[in-house]
Amino acid sequence: MAENSRRWAEISRRYRTYIKLEKRLSANTVESYMRDLEQFAHFVLRMWDVPPRKVESQMIERYMAWLYDRGCEKSSQARALSGLKSFFNYLLLTDAIESSPLEFIEMPKFSRRLPDVLSTAEIDRILAAIDRTTPKGVRDDAMLELLYSCGLRVSELISLRLCDLFFGEGYIRVIGKGDKQRLVPVSDTAREKIYAYLDCRKGGSSSEETLFLNNRGGRLSRVMIFTIIKQAVLRAGIDKQVSPHTFRHSFATHLLEGGASIRQVQEMLGHENIITTEIYTHLDNEHLRETVERHLPI
Repeated sequence: MAENSRRWAEISRRYRTYIKLEKRLSANTVESYMRDLEQFAHFVLRMWDVPPRKVESQMIERYMAWLYDRGCEKSSQARALSGLKSFFNYLLLTDAIESSPLEFIEMPKFSRRLPDVLSTAEIDRILAAIDRTTPKGVRDDAMLELLYSCGLRVSELISLRLCDLFFGEGYIRVIGKGDKQRLVPVSDTAREKIYAYLDCRKGGSSSEETLFLNNRGGRLSRVMIFTIIKQAVLRAGIDKQVSPHTFRHSFATHLLEGGASIRQVQEMLGHENIITTEIYTHLDNEHLRETVERHLPI
């Protein structure tokens, strides 16, 4: 078992480098894939003690059944299977195997529950609940305004730099998944709030510095953003499950309700595939299907 365990560890290290440097997946996605792969490797070693090249389809099926028996949600099962497909495709690419054991295994079918949507009035209530008499409040107000009005992912918000602000042109530069860049229009309100924050921001003057800083002058974490939002939502008296992604979803929904095309929303959100943008809509399914088909290349 020690020999096969060593083989799993060695190939896993090479795979991590591949998805990080060549596939350019985000750090969070890399860690998620690697955690799932480590769990699968332990399962295979415990049950059959075989190296990666000896994994067979029935082993994958047993593993998926094991996940199901443990009470894993279908979304988690689908993520695990997606990660395994990526891993065995890597083994195919490097000629470590001749065929993938996942070739005929289908993804578990599940419906995605759409998150709560905030109305524009609720967005205003949340922002109004922030105490702007303190430097922290000025920062939080600017962050949440930008999170909503630009439809940012939380990872995109905390990684914004001073050099990503192009206020003269009316845009900010956003580094999305896979280090893909997009330019997003910034509203006058967001720009004014960022200027107010910069007036009280403590930090160096380097153009490469992170825009939003914590109280110690360092980079904010995802958990901090969740906490800031939770506190503001409580103060606003809003009884909804609100996360950073709720702001992004609300932004997309309000754009569509305001007459924006699904293609425009796709570009603003930074979705590589327009089909993904469907998740952020509440339009009639038939109407949405016709819209997607009309915009997809033939």
